[in-house]
Amino acid sequence: MNITQEKIDNLNSVVKVSIKPEDYRDRVEKAIKSQAKKAKLPGFRPGMVPPSHIKKMYGKSILVDEINNLLNDSLNNYITENKLDVLGQPLPKVDESKEFNWDYNDEFEFDYELGLAPEFELSFSEKDTLPYYQIKIDAETLESRVKNIRKSYGKMTNPEVSAEDDILYSELTQLSPDGSVFEGGISSTASVRLDLIKDEEIKKALIGLKKDDVTELDIQKAFANDAAQISKLLNIGEDDARDLQSKFRLTVKNVNRLEEADLDQEFFDKLFGKDAVKTEEEFKEKITAELESMVMQNADQKLNNDIIGFGLQKFNLELPDEFLKRWLKATNQNITEEELENGYSDFARNLRWTLIENKLMKENSLEVKYEDVFEAAKQRLDAQFRMYSPQALPEDQLAQYTVQFLQNKENANKVFEDVKTAKVLDYLKTVITLDKKEIEYNKFLELN
Repeated sequence: MNITQEKIDNLNSVVKVSIKPEDYRDRVEKAIKSQAKKAKLPGFRPGMVPPSHIKKMYGKSILVDEINNLLNDSLNNYITENKLDVLGQPLPKVDESKEFNWDYNDEFEFDYELGLAPEFELSFSEKDTLPYYQIKIDAETLESRVKNIRKSYGKMTNPEVSAEDDILYSELTQLSPDGSVFEGGISSTASVRLDLIKDEEIKKALIGLKKDDVTELDIQKAFANDAAQISKLLNIGEDDARDLQSKFRLTVKNVNRLEEADLDQEFFDKLFGKDAVKTEEEFKEKITAELESMVMQNADQKLNNDIIGFGLQKFNLELPDEFLKRWLKATNQNITEEELENGYSDFARNLRWTLIENKLMKENSLEVKYEDVFEAAKQRLDAQFRMYSPQALPEDQLAQYTVQFLQNKENANKVFEDVKTAKVLDYLKTVITLDKKEIEYNKFLELN
């Protein structure tokens, strides 16, 4: 057997595999004898079918299988022995001019395209500087949070006239293009929250309404074509809501208002326990601390994203794009050209970062151990269970669920990749310079 490589450029090459009869005859004869021992054919005792009979009946298909096995083994060994860093998998080149007799005397030649990973040197250092934001809660964000909490513990009232953020308990009736009621059309009784109205002009028109007032509502414009919201209001399917063009008559049945809870000791005790907070100032300090703890995750996530973006830009790795597109098409036969083109940039970006990650792992002896994956999966499951019950699962039961979760290969691979990324990012945070900058939360949001 002879295997040669022809480099097209730094990212693409073609491997030629030449196979002679002496390379495959022994494998084929062995496979035929093995098949003869297992075969159950009429007129022959089990295990006593002559190999010549098997060769006559199934010889060609066995030959094809063994040539394919030989090709796969030889190609994989060649890639390993020559330390080729391939992307995707080798793609066979179809040559219509080549015809084989498959008669045990053929000489075969097969060509495979390879996509090669780009060569690059890592150069992260302390000279690389990225901002690490220390988020402070601004007055507007604090007041908004305080308002929401007070409303959560407030009470419902029924004012005579609607104001901003009120809820209009209304009857919605579908109208014809001429403004008359559409006979047999949609009719629904629903709570219309003014804070969800996207169009400011429509929202303004719904302020100042009283019980039994009637107005016309362009529902698509009011909710910015949000099919999910419209379907919920009208009690129809999302597809129907998406296609709906009619306007609606809105008849106010009642005006509801959620009054904010008083900032008194009873309210503080409900939130934090008896006498843990005694003044409005202490209450706001508590809420500020909770918010800053929450938004710290936002700052960490932004730093992680910035490190990845910085690394991708710093090295700007070239990829064998055309080869990778052909490989994606070959391994995802149902994918359309449009889907391939639209999704390729994200695929390429992820692949570039994976190459950087793998090189950092190798050159800095970073490891992902099973206990790291297990602990990450356990924390993830614990967080999911706590969404449904504040009481934590017993440790042994959580561990059992984690084992079951990781038995799914897709789950295990996903957690492994997440842990690997976290290890790489944690390492890079010790190498590059993090320029700590204080910023108010509302200004931080403008950065994203």
